Amino acid sequence: MARHREIKVVEHLSPLELSKRIRGLEKDARVLNRLHFIQYLYSGLSVEEAGNKVGVVKAVGYEWVRRWNKEGPGGLVPRFGGGRPPRLSLEQQESLVYILVQRDDWTLDEIRDLILDRYGVEYHVSQVSRILHALDMHCWKPYPIDYRMSEDAPKILKKPRRSGTLSGRVDRGVPGRDQPSDHE
Repeated sequence: MARHREIKVVEHLSPLELSKRIRGLEKDARVLNRLHFIQYLYSGLSVEEAGNKVGVVKAVGYEWVRRWNKEGPGGLVPRFGGGRPPRLSLEQQESLVYILVQRDDWTLDEIRDLILDRYGVEYHVSQVSRILHALDMHCWKPYPIDYRMSEDAPKILKKPRRSGTLSGRVDRGVPGRDQPSDHE
């Protein structure tokens, strides 16, 4: 039997509306978890019991109830502080993208040096990779190209595909496959 609730929960939504909102937010796991917590409180569980069901400690549960009571469903949306501001401004990032698209063979070290020379900001190469990812750009390790290679070398070296084979495998000696059997 459930204990008497230790704190009053304001019912901003009817239980049916709460269930509909939960179904609509199944992709946002954090909000969904918090709405399940509130749903457990609606059903009569204590804050501690509801917290145990969703995997949070009692103190977090009381914070969620406080935010729910004060702000309603919007109070359960996670609040992220935004983190540290980027060392490159948006204008500098746009300028960097413009410079990088002029050439397609940049290495991470070259990009790091470019950022240092042009903007005076020093990054580790792993951070440069993260910045490129955030700018929807990628950097690959360059591979050597033999200067003696002819222009049509890839075409010449490409192996022709045999007809009637599976992934280049030749089925020889199997009756019924491109050869008459001896038993016929």
